[in-house]
Amino acid sequence: MGAFWLSCFGLLMVMWTTTRGGVEGGQVSYDGRSLIIEGQRKLLFSGSIHYPRSTPDMWPSLISKAKHGGLDVIETYVFWNLHEPRHGQYDFKGRHNIVRFIREIQAHGLYAFIRIGPFIEAEWTYGGLPFWLHDVPGIVYRSDNEPFKYHMQNFTTKIVNLFKSEGLYAPQGGPIILQQIENEYKNAERAFHEKGPPYVQWAAAMAVGLQTGVPWVMCKQDDAPDPVINTCNGRTCGETFVGPNSPNKPAIWTDNWTSLKNGSFVNYYMYHGGTNFGRTGSAFVLTSYYDEAPIDEYGLIRQPKWGHLKQLHSVIKSCSQTLLHGVISVSPLGQQQE
Repeated sequence: MGAFWLSCFGLLMVMWTTTRGGVEGGQVSYDGRSLIIEGQRKLLFSGSIHYPRSTPDMWPSLISKAKHGGLDVIETYVFWNLHEPRHGQYDFKGRHNIVRFIREIQAHGLYAFIRIGPFIEAEWTYGGLPFWLHDVPGIVYRSDNEPFKYHMQNFTTKIVNLFKSEGLYAPQGGPIILQQIENEYKNAERAFHEKGPPYVQWAAAMAVGLQTGVPWVMCKQDDAPDPVINTCNGRTCGETFVGPNSPNKPAIWTDNWTSLKNGSFVNYYMYHGGTNFGRTGSAFVLTSYYDEAPIDEYGLIRQPKWGHLKQLHSVIKSCSQTLLHGVISVSPLGQQQE
């Protein structure tokens, strides 16, 4: 993530609201400035912590350190090949217990951002797709292909219904305020020729049709269909992102690496990298994952990065009201000034 030089004048990023029992959910919507929770615009800092890359015993400490570092949201992918290792056989125990992980987020007074995928990449074996999909007759992954869409929809629905049954969505009083369908599909879409664009339309409509009550996003998908928000993954989103594809959608960074400029929702990838246990890491990926994160593999705070970001978050949050409600303008200082 490197060094961060930021100004409240160039950054839209905020304060979270909590109750003693944890975060209090509410209705979630958005406009061209930010997410809106219970009628309040929110400028939010998020950080990626993947539940299967640490142990359940570590989760409370990791989330607590993220909170004290100034984060408002914890983000994670959902790992299809862990949860459905064999067709129709599901596993939500131990390191795979995503419900327990989300409840731990809520208990610490933070929001949750869940990236279902089902393809996640994430330097994870097979991009999170279960290997048994190979045996499905006629399947073509991530395209307008009926066998793939059937299994993708089944798993996505399984996860959404699990969250609903546990009351984890914000309108139910839970912490989940944002979710993602697919992942960086634009990078691969051209390879599927005429089968690519219809798949994007289908995936968006399928996700929205699940009626979770919170917004969906597609990262690196500049043509994400309404009401799905197109978001940025990259090192310099502040400079390279062309922006939301509608004036009514906010600027959101789902994977932020080194740039913290503009955007009302910024997610650090990663805030804690953790460990690729067993053979879960993809080819040429080390067991230790993302060693530049503010919290290291073992759950220890990495200074000075963690402390610098904590100070940064505090400064930005002190300006949040102006950033989210003020009128943005630029005043040149003259030809000899920057």
